[in-house]
Amino acid sequence: MQRGAALLWRGMDNPIPLAQSLLRCPSVTPADAGALDVLQAALGTLGFACWRLPFGGPPDGPVDNLFATIGEGAPHFAFAGHTDVVPAGSGWRVDPFAGAVADGLLMGRGAADMKGAIAAMVSAAEAHVARGAKGTLSFIITGDEEGPATFGTDRILDWMAERGLVPDMCLVGEPTSVQRLGDVMKVGRRGSLNCWITVLGVQGHVAYPDRADNPVPKLVRILAELGNRVLDSGTDWFSASNLEVVDLEVGNAATNVIPAQARARLNIRFNDRHRGAELAEWIETVVARHAATAEVVIRISGEAFLTEPGAFSALVAKAVEQVTGLRPELSTSGGTSDARFIRRLCPVVEFGLPGQSMHRVDEQAAVADIEALARIYDAVLRAVFADSAEFA
Repeated sequence: MQRGAALLWRGMDNPIPLAQSLLRCPSVTPADAGALDVLQAALGTLGFACWRLPFGGPPDGPVDNLFATIGEGAPHFAFAGHTDVVPAGSGWRVDPFAGAVADGLLMGRGAADMKGAIAAMVSAAEAHVARGAKGTLSFIITGDEEGPATFGTDRILDWMAERGLVPDMCLVGEPTSVQRLGDVMKVGRRGSLNCWITVLGVQGHVAYPDRADNPVPKLVRILAELGNRVLDSGTDWFSASNLEVVDLEVGNAATNVIPAQARARLNIRFNDRHRGAELAEWIETVVARHAATAEVVIRISGEAFLTEPGAFSALVAKAVEQVTGLRPELSTSGGTSDARFIRRLCPVVEFGLPGQSMHRVDEQAAVADIEALARIYDAVLRAVFADSAEFA
Protein backbone atom coordinates (compact mmCIF):
# COMPACT_ATOMS: atom_id res chain seq x y z
CA MET A 1 0.00 0.00 0.00
CA GLN A 2 1.28 3.49 -0.90
CA ARG A 3 2.04 5.98 1.84
CA GLY A 4 -1.23 7.90 1.45
CA ALA A 5 -3.54 5.10 0.43
CA ALA A 6 -5.31 4.75 3.77
CA LEU A 7 -8.47 6.78 3.23
CA LEU A 8 -9.61 9.05 6.05
CA TRP A 9 -12.66 11.02 5.07
CA ARG A 10 -15.82 12.21 6.74
CA GLY A 11 -17.49 14.06 3.93
CA MET A 12 -19.03 17.48 3.52
CA ASP A 13 -18.69 18.53 7.15
CA ASN A 14 -14.95 17.91 7.17
CA PRO A 15 -12.84 17.73 3.99
CA ILE A 16 -9.58 17.89 5.95
CA PRO A 17 -9.03 14.11 6.48
CA LEU A 18 -9.25 13.52 2.72
CA ALA A 19 -6.87 16.42 2.09
CA GLN A 20 -4.46 14.88 4.61
CA SER A 21 -4.63 11.49 2.90
CA LEU A 22 -3.83 13.14 -0.44
CA LEU A 23 -0.91 15.08 1.07
CA ARG A 24 0.57 11.87 2.44
CA CYS A 25 1.14 10.72 -1.14
CA PRO A 26 4.47 12.18 -2.37
CA SER A 27 3.11 12.59 -5.89
CA VAL A 28 5.92 14.63 -7.43
CA THR A 29 5.38 14.78 -11.20
CA PRO A 30 5.10 12.27 -12.86
CA ALA A 31 4.88 9.90 -9.86
CA ASP A 32 1.39 9.22 -8.55
CA ALA A 33 2.44 7.60 -5.24
CA GLY A 34 -1.13 6.52 -4.49
CA ALA A 35 -2.85 9.91 -4.72
CA LEU A 36 -5.27 8.84 -7.44
CA ASP A 37 -6.03 5.65 -5.48
CA VAL A 38 -7.11 7.82 -2.55
CA LEU A 39 -9.26 10.03 -4.75
CA GLN A 40 -10.79 7.14 -6.67
CA ALA A 41 -11.72 5.40 -3.41
CA ALA A 42 -13.51 8.52 -2.17
CA LEU A 43 -15.41 9.06 -5.43
CA GLY A 44 -16.18 5.38 -5.80
CA THR A 45 -17.77 5.42 -2.33
CA LEU A 46 -20.14 8.11 -3.61
CA GLY A 47 -21.11 6.02 -6.63
CA PHE A 48 -18.95 7.65 -9.30
CA ALA A 49 -17.88 5.50 -12.24
CA CYS A 50 -14.10 5.87 -12.47
CA TRP A 51 -11.61 5.35 -15.29
CA ARG A 52 -7.87 5.35 -14.73
CA LEU A 53 -6.18 6.73 -17.81
CA PRO A 54 -2.43 6.11 -17.99
CA PHE A 55 -0.86 7.82 -20.99
CA GLY A 56 2.58 8.15 -22.50
CA GLY A 57 6.06 6.97 -21.79
CA PRO A 58 9.59 8.33 -21.23
CA PRO A 59 10.82 10.99 -21.00
CA ASP A 60 7.62 12.83 -19.94
CA GLY A 61 5.68 9.82 -18.69
CA PRO A 62 4.03 7.51 -18.18
CA VAL A 63 1.42 9.58 -16.35
CA ASP A 64 -1.65 8.30 -14.54
CA ASN A 65 -4.91 10.25 -14.75
CA LEU A 66 -8.48 9.86 -13.51
CA PHE A 67 -11.86 10.60 -15.03
CA ALA A 68 -14.91 10.04 -12.83
CA THR A 69 -18.57 10.75 -13.51
CA ILE A 70 -22.00 10.27 -11.99
CA GLY A 71 -25.49 10.89 -13.34
CA GLU A 72 -26.61 11.45 -16.90
CA GLY A 73 -27.94 14.12 -19.19
CA ALA A 74 -27.72 17.88 -18.94
CA PRO A 75 -26.35 19.91 -17.43
CA HIS A 76 -22.90 18.34 -17.42
CA PHE A 77 -20.66 20.12 -14.92
CA ALA A 78 -17.02 19.17 -14.38
CA PHE A 79 -14.49 19.85 -11.67
CA ALA A 80 -10.87 19.73 -12.85
CA GLY A 81 -7.51 19.69 -11.13
CA HIS A 82 -4.27 17.83 -10.49
CA THR A 83 -2.83 15.59 -7.81
CA ASP A 84 0.81 16.01 -8.82
CA VAL A 85 3.03 18.43 -6.96
CA VAL A 86 6.42 20.07 -7.38
CA PRO A 87 9.43 18.74 -5.41
CA ALA A 88 9.36 19.64 -1.73
CA GLY A 89 12.85 21.09 -1.47
CA SER A 90 14.63 21.48 1.85
CA GLY A 91 14.15 23.61 4.95
CA TRP A 92 10.62 22.60 5.95
CA ARG A 93 9.51 22.98 9.58
CA VAL A 94 7.40 19.83 9.18
CA ASP A 95 7.49 16.69 7.03
CA PRO A 96 6.14 17.97 3.68
CA PHE A 97 4.30 14.68 3.10
CA ALA A 98 2.88 14.06 6.58
CA GLY A 99 -0.35 16.04 6.18
CA ALA A 100 0.15 17.76 9.52
CA VAL A 101 -2.38 20.21 10.97
CA ALA A 102 -1.08 22.85 13.37
CA ASP A 103 -2.47 26.18 14.53
CA GLY A 104 -5.39 25.92 12.13
CA LEU A 105 -3.18 25.25 9.11
CA LEU A 106 -2.87 22.19 6.91
CA MET A 107 0.83 21.91 6.12
CA GLY A 108 2.46 20.06 3.24
CA ARG A 109 3.42 20.04 -0.40
CA GLY A 110 0.15 20.42 -2.31
CA ALA A 111 -1.93 21.87 0.52
CA ALA A 112 -2.67 25.00 -1.50
CA ASP A 113 -1.81 23.71 -4.97
CA MET A 114 -4.14 21.88 -5.10
CA LYS A 115 -4.98 18.87 -2.95
CA GLY A 116 -6.93 21.01 -0.49
CA ALA A 117 -9.20 22.13 -3.32
CA ILE A 118 -9.68 18.55 -4.56
CA ALA A 119 -10.82 17.49 -1.09
CA ALA A 120 -13.26 20.41 -1.10
CA MET A 121 -14.59 19.30 -4.49
CA VAL A 122 -15.23 15.78 -3.20
CA SER A 123 -17.04 17.16 -0.17
CA ALA A 124 -19.28 19.24 -2.42
CA ALA A 125 -19.84 16.20 -4.64
CA GLU A 126 -21.03 14.20 -1.64
CA ALA A 127 -23.68 16.80 -0.84
CA HIS A 128 -24.68 16.91 -4.51
CA VAL A 129 -25.13 13.14 -4.68
CA ALA A 130 -27.16 13.19 -1.44
CA ARG A 131 -29.56 15.73 -3.01
CA GLY A 132 -30.19 13.40 -5.95
CA ALA A 133 -29.91 16.24 -8.46
CA LYS A 134 -30.49 15.46 -12.13
CA GLY A 135 -27.69 15.91 -14.62
CA THR A 136 -24.02 14.86 -14.83
CA LEU A 137 -21.14 15.67 -12.51
CA SER A 138 -17.58 14.75 -13.51
CA PHE A 139 -14.03 14.99 -12.24
CA ILE A 140 -11.09 15.56 -14.62
CA ILE A 141 -7.94 14.91 -12.58
CA THR A 142 -4.41 14.64 -13.95
CA GLY A 143 -1.07 13.61 -12.53
CA ASP A 144 0.81 15.82 -15.01
CA GLU A 145 0.09 19.52 -14.50
CA GLU A 146 3.24 20.71 -12.78
CA GLY A 147 5.47 19.05 -15.39
CA PRO A 148 5.39 19.06 -19.18
CA ALA A 149 1.60 18.37 -19.21
CA THR A 150 2.15 16.20 -22.28
CA PHE A 151 0.18 13.20 -21.05
CA GLY A 152 -2.29 14.85 -18.70
CA THR A 153 -5.44 16.89 -19.08
CA ASP A 154 -5.05 17.38 -22.84
CA ARG A 155 -5.07 13.60 -23.38
CA ILE A 156 -7.99 13.12 -20.96
CA LEU A 157 -10.01 15.64 -22.99
CA ASP A 158 -9.29 13.74 -26.21
CA TRP A 159 -10.50 10.55 -24.50
CA MET A 160 -13.64 12.33 -23.28
CA ALA A 161 -14.44 13.87 -26.66
CA GLU A 162 -14.13 10.49 -28.39
CA ARG A 163 -16.82 9.16 -26.05
CA GLY A 164 -19.14 12.16 -26.17
CA LEU A 165 -18.39 13.11 -22.56
CA VAL A 166 -18.15 16.85 -23.19
CA PRO A 167 -19.06 19.09 -20.22
CA ASP A 168 -21.20 22.18 -20.54
CA MET A 169 -18.90 24.04 -18.15
CA CYS A 170 -15.88 23.38 -15.96
CA LEU A 171 -14.41 24.79 -12.76
CA VAL A 172 -10.67 24.32 -12.15
CA GLY A 173 -9.58 24.43 -8.52
CA GLU A 174 -6.25 26.21 -8.95
CA PRO A 175 -5.24 28.55 -6.09
CA THR A 176 -6.56 31.81 -7.55
CA SER A 177 -7.22 33.77 -4.37
CA VAL A 178 -4.50 36.28 -3.52
CA GLN A 179 -4.82 37.94 -0.11
CA ARG A 180 -7.83 36.03 1.19
CA LEU A 181 -10.23 33.36 0.01
CA GLY A 182 -12.67 34.84 -2.46
CA ASP A 183 -10.85 37.94 -3.68
CA VAL A 184 -9.90 36.68 -7.19
CA MET A 185 -11.17 34.17 -9.74
CA LYS A 186 -9.65 33.54 -13.15
CA VAL A 187 -11.62 33.83 -16.40
CA GLY A 188 -8.65 33.45 -18.72
CA ARG A 189 -4.88 33.17 -18.97
CA ARG A 190 -2.13 34.58 -21.14
CA GLY A 191 -0.40 32.24 -23.55
CA SER A 192 3.17 31.04 -23.08
CA LEU A 193 5.94 30.44 -25.62
CA ASN A 194 9.39 29.05 -24.81
CA CYS A 195 12.25 29.40 -27.27
CA TRP A 196 15.78 28.00 -27.40
CA ILE A 197 18.23 29.74 -29.77
CA THR A 198 21.64 28.31 -30.62
CA VAL A 199 23.88 30.43 -32.81
CA LEU A 200 26.67 28.42 -34.44
CA GLY A 201 30.10 29.83 -35.18
CA VAL A 202 33.66 28.70 -35.84
CA GLN A 203 36.05 28.41 -32.92
CA GLY A 204 39.37 30.17 -33.20
CA HIS A 205 42.09 32.29 -31.57
CA VAL A 206 41.01 35.78 -30.56
CA ALA A 207 44.14 37.21 -32.17
CA TYR A 208 43.07 35.83 -35.56
CA PRO A 209 39.37 36.70 -35.88
CA ASP A 210 39.54 36.30 -39.67
CA ARG A 211 40.03 32.57 -39.10
CA ALA A 212 37.00 32.23 -36.84
CA ASP A 213 33.31 33.18 -36.75
CA ASN A 214 32.19 34.59 -33.41
CA PRO A 215 28.56 33.64 -32.62
CA VAL A 216 28.25 35.94 -29.59
CA PRO A 217 27.74 39.29 -31.39
CA LYS A 218 25.12 37.66 -33.62
CA LEU A 219 23.21 36.37 -30.63
CA VAL A 220 23.44 39.77 -28.94
CA ARG A 221 21.95 41.44 -32.04
CA ILE A 222 19.16 38.85 -32.18
CA LEU A 223 18.20 39.39 -28.55
CA ALA A 224 18.40 43.17 -28.93
CA GLU A 225 16.00 43.17 -31.87
CA LEU A 226 13.60 40.79 -30.16
CA GLY A 227 13.72 42.73 -26.90
CA ASN A 228 13.25 46.14 -28.51
CA ARG A 229 9.84 45.30 -29.94
CA VAL A 230 6.88 46.45 -27.89
CA LEU A 231 4.49 43.58 -28.40
CA ASP A 232 1.41 45.51 -27.24
CA SER A 233 0.13 47.69 -24.40
CA GLY A 234 -2.45 45.25 -23.06
CA THR A 235 -6.15 44.75 -23.76
CA ASP A 236 -9.38 45.13 -21.86
CA TRP A 237 -8.88 41.82 -20.05
CA PHE A 238 -5.15 41.18 -20.33
CA SER A 239 -1.95 42.89 -19.25
CA ALA A 240 0.73 43.69 -21.81
CA SER A 241 2.58 40.82 -23.44
CA ASN A 242 6.21 40.52 -22.35
CA LEU A 243 9.33 38.80 -23.68
CA GLU A 244 11.97 37.83 -21.12
CA VAL A 245 15.43 36.41 -21.78
CA VAL A 246 15.81 33.79 -19.05
CA ASP A 247 19.16 32.19 -19.87
CA LEU A 248 22.41 32.98 -21.72
CA GLU A 249 25.18 30.45 -22.15
CA VAL A 250 28.50 30.39 -23.98
CA GLY A 251 30.46 28.08 -21.71
CA ASN A 252 33.83 29.48 -22.70
CA ALA A 253 36.37 29.21 -19.90
CA ALA A 254 39.26 30.60 -21.97
CA THR A 255 40.11 34.27 -22.46
CA ASN A 256 41.81 33.82 -25.80
CA VAL A 257 39.34 31.59 -27.65
CA ILE A 258 36.42 32.63 -29.83
CA PRO A 259 33.64 30.17 -28.96
CA ALA A 260 31.98 27.81 -31.39
CA GLN A 261 28.44 28.51 -30.28
CA ALA A 262 26.27 30.73 -28.06
CA ARG A 263 22.87 29.88 -26.66
CA ALA A 264 19.91 31.76 -25.24
CA ARG A 265 16.49 30.83 -23.89
CA LEU A 266 13.52 33.15 -23.72
CA ASN A 267 9.85 33.12 -22.78
CA ILE A 268 6.96 35.20 -24.07
CA ARG A 269 3.76 35.59 -22.08
CA PHE A 270 1.24 36.89 -24.58
CA ASN A 271 -2.32 38.10 -24.51
CA ASP A 272 -5.15 37.52 -26.96
CA ARG A 273 -3.76 40.01 -29.48
CA HIS A 274 -1.29 37.30 -30.53
CA ARG A 275 -1.17 33.67 -31.54
CA GLY A 276 1.75 31.46 -30.67
CA ALA A 277 2.45 30.51 -34.28
CA GLU A 278 2.68 34.17 -35.33
CA LEU A 279 5.17 34.94 -32.57
CA ALA A 280 7.18 31.85 -33.47
CA GLU A 281 7.39 32.98 -37.11
CA TRP A 282 8.56 36.44 -36.01
CA ILE A 283 11.31 34.96 -33.84
CA GLU A 284 12.51 32.67 -36.62
CA THR A 285 12.60 35.59 -39.07
CA VAL A 286 14.67 37.75 -36.74
CA VAL A 287 17.10 34.93 -35.98
CA ALA A 288 17.56 34.11 -39.67
CA ARG A 289 18.32 37.74 -40.46
CA HIS A 290 21.30 37.76 -38.10
CA ALA A 291 22.42 34.12 -38.17
CA ALA A 292 21.21 32.02 -41.08
CA THR A 293 22.55 28.75 -39.67
CA ALA A 294 21.22 29.22 -36.14
CA GLU A 295 19.08 26.52 -34.58
CA VAL A 296 15.70 27.57 -33.16
CA VAL A 297 13.43 25.35 -31.08
CA ILE A 298 10.05 26.76 -30.05
CA ARG A 299 7.43 25.24 -27.79
CA ILE A 300 4.03 26.87 -27.34
CA SER A 301 2.72 25.81 -23.94
CA GLY A 302 -0.70 27.34 -24.48
CA GLU A 303 -2.61 30.06 -26.27
CA ALA A 304 -4.19 33.03 -24.56
CA PHE A 305 -7.87 32.48 -23.83
CA LEU A 306 -10.79 34.25 -22.21
CA THR A 307 -14.09 32.90 -20.96
CA GLU A 308 -16.24 35.94 -21.61
CA PRO A 309 -17.90 37.01 -18.36
CA GLY A 310 -21.48 35.80 -18.43
CA ALA A 311 -23.93 33.49 -16.71
CA PHE A 312 -21.36 30.91 -15.63
CA SER A 313 -18.76 33.29 -14.20
CA ALA A 314 -21.54 35.27 -12.50
CA LEU A 315 -22.88 32.09 -10.92
CA VAL A 316 -19.47 31.16 -9.50
CA ALA A 317 -18.86 34.72 -8.29
CA LYS A 318 -22.22 34.74 -6.53
CA ALA A 319 -21.42 31.45 -4.79
CA VAL A 320 -18.10 32.91 -3.61
CA GLU A 321 -19.85 36.00 -2.30
CA GLN A 322 -22.50 33.98 -0.48
CA VAL A 323 -19.85 32.15 1.53
CA THR A 324 -17.08 34.74 1.93
CA GLY A 325 -18.87 38.07 1.59
CA LEU A 326 -16.41 39.02 -1.15
CA ARG A 327 -17.25 39.60 -4.80
CA PRO A 328 -14.19 38.19 -6.57
CA GLU A 329 -12.24 40.21 -9.08
CA LEU A 330 -12.28 38.58 -12.51
CA SER A 331 -8.66 38.20 -13.58
CA THR A 332 -6.45 36.73 -16.30
CA SER A 333 -3.18 37.19 -14.41
CA GLY A 334 -0.62 34.58 -13.43
CA GLY A 335 0.98 31.66 -15.17
CA THR A 336 -0.55 28.91 -17.27
CA SER A 337 -2.92 26.24 -16.00
CA ASP A 338 -4.74 23.26 -17.48
CA ALA A 339 -7.70 25.55 -18.15
CA ARG A 340 -5.82 26.35 -21.38
CA PHE A 341 -6.71 22.85 -22.59
CA ILE A 342 -10.23 22.63 -21.19
CA ARG A 343 -11.37 25.82 -22.90
CA ARG A 344 -11.38 23.98 -26.25
CA LEU A 345 -14.27 21.83 -25.01
CA CYS A 346 -16.32 24.18 -22.85
CA PRO A 347 -16.37 27.45 -20.89
CA VAL A 348 -13.96 27.28 -17.96
CA VAL A 349 -13.24 29.40 -14.91
CA GLU A 350 -10.80 28.88 -12.06
CA PHE A 351 -11.33 29.42 -8.37
CA GLY A 352 -9.48 28.08 -5.38
CA LEU A 353 -7.49 28.72 -2.23
CA PRO A 354 -5.06 31.56 -1.55
CA GLY A 355 -1.79 30.80 -3.29
CA GLN A 356 0.85 32.77 -1.41
CA SER A 357 2.64 29.61 -0.24
CA MET A 358 2.33 27.40 -3.33
CA HIS A 359 5.63 25.94 -4.56
CA ARG A 360 7.35 27.37 -1.47
CA VAL A 361 8.82 25.73 1.62
CA ASP A 362 6.14 25.21 4.30
CA GLU A 363 3.27 25.30 1.82
CA GLN A 364 0.04 25.60 3.77
CA ALA A 365 -3.69 26.22 3.61
CA ALA A 366 -5.97 27.38 6.39
CA VAL A 367 -8.32 24.64 7.55
CA ALA A 368 -11.12 27.23 7.65
CA ASP A 369 -10.41 28.17 4.01
CA ILE A 370 -10.62 24.56 2.82
CA GLU A 371 -13.90 24.11 4.68
CA ALA A 372 -15.24 27.36 3.22
CA LEU A 373 -14.09 26.33 -0.26
CA ALA A 374 -16.15 23.13 0.09
CA ARG A 375 -19.19 25.29 0.84
CA ILE A 376 -18.45 27.49 -2.17
CA TYR A 377 -18.18 24.51 -4.48
CA ASP A 378 -21.42 23.15 -3.01
CA ALA A 379 -23.12 26.48 -3.69
CA VAL A 380 -21.89 26.34 -7.28
CA LEU A 381 -23.34 22.86 -7.75
CA ARG A 382 -26.64 23.89 -6.19
CA ALA A 383 -26.91 26.84 -8.56
CA VAL A 384 -25.83 24.96 -11.69
CA PHE A 385 -28.21 22.07 -11.20
CA ALA A 386 -31.07 24.22 -9.92
CA ASP A 387 -30.76 26.37 -13.07
CA SER A 388 -30.30 23.33 -15.29
CA ALA A 389 -32.43 24.73 -18.11
CA GLU A 390 -30.07 27.70 -18.50
CA PHE A 391 -26.98 25.51 -18.73
CA ALA A 392 -28.39 22.53 -20.63
